[in-house]
Amino acid sequence: MSYSILRLKEVMQVTGLGRSVIYKKIKEGLFPQQIKLTERSSGWVESEINNWIEAKVQERNAGVK
Repeated sequence: MSYSILRLKEVMQVTGLGRSVIYKKIKEGLFPQQIKLTERSSGWVESEINNWIEAKVQERNAGVK
């Protein structure tokens, strides 16, 4: 199986969220967790970020806040 990995700047660009908001939502269990790539770097699985965005669109379309 092949995965595409997004770094923090890309996640921020795709979601429109800032760094502190992303980490706050991760801590609250409301955003996909990052994966450790090396000792000093991490990233997010692109499909998980896309699924999170799709869920937000579905919430909006259903009238859920």
